[in-house]
Amino acid sequence: MNLTLTAFLLGILEGLTEFLPVSSTGHLILATELFGYDPAQWAQFNIVIQLGAVLAVVVSYWSLFLDMGRGLLRRETEALRFTRNILLGFLPAAVIGVFAKDAIDIMLQSPLVVAVALVIGGIAILLVERMIKPREDTGVAALSMKTALGVGFVQCLAMIPGTSRSASTILGALALGVGRKTAAEFSFFLAVPTMLGAATYKILSEPDALLSGTSAVGWDEIAIGFFTSFVVALLVIRAFVAYISKHGFAPFAWYRIVLGSFAFLWLMGN
Repeated sequence: MNLTLTAFLLGILEGLTEFLPVSSTGHLILATELFGYDPAQWAQFNIVIQLGAVLAVVVSYWSLFLDMGRGLLRRETEALRFTRNILLGFLPAAVIGVFAKDAIDIMLQSPLVVAVALVIGGIAILLVERMIKPREDTGVAALSMKTALGVGFVQCLAMIPGTSRSASTILGALALGVGRKTAAEFSFFLAVPTMLGAATYKILSEPDALLSGTSAVGWDEIAIGFFTSFVVALLVIRAFVAYISKHGFAPFAWYRIVLGSFAFLWLMGN
């Protein structure tokens, strides 16, 4: 398939799945396998285009981020607590991600790991849905330090491709007593430092092939994937928050289980 078309399709896939509890990375890995490409060639592409989805968060919540920025300058309590909770939620992934880099890179090239993680994660979502009772939404700034840090540790499960960063953080927050809307928004906000850090680290640690232009996937494809994921994620974010505020996560769980099962059978048959 033409690389430009592939980058466009993968950008759509990233934008659609990044903030849903279905694992965008897992979808990208399976799609790369389906297209028959070398996963190592697309590893940087898959990480960097996630920044398009991050930009969608910033644009969607620009007024909130602006208010929090102004509040920080004035040392307002709400802004300080908001920033504190985002940093605490990001900290575990920042530390563990550096030490687990080699293991993560190996798993990122294993579609079979993705298939299994999709199924296990789907079952976990169904179990959490049955156990958790609806809670009042209080906002990210109102979360305790313990809760924010706890969600941060749960987010580290998403280092296993197919687990889903969104699923880990949202379900972790729900299990810790956070309301649905607040859990989803906290997950969105955590994506900004987490994914920005992961992309920056990936580029700086392995710059040669991409920067030299010898990689089959270059800056043109990355730009297409980035812009496409940004536009699609803009549409998904608000729709997802509106949906989960009234409904549960069961449809996403069953989707994961079905997709993971089919992927597992397909991979085992090849």
